[in-house]
Amino acid sequence: MTFKPLSLPVRRLIACGGIIVFLCVYVALVSNIAGHLPDNKLIELMYYGLAGILWGIPIIPIISWSENYQTKNRR
Repeated sequence: MTFKPLSLPVRRLIACGGIIVFLCVYVALVSNIAGHLPDNKLIELMYYGLAGILWGIPIIPIISWSENYQTKNRR
């Protein structure tokens, strides 16, 4: 049983939905953890700075998967 590869628009649609769901969960998690931080402006600055950067790391594989349409067959 062979499966047809997903077309580029379908991959992009799946990736877009996955990114939106991930970001909603990530924002809820970050804001929930922020409520438990000590009342220190330096710790809050470091936390939000780190949280603002780290969301991109899990997004990179999703974007690369969505744009990696049949690249193995190209030469």
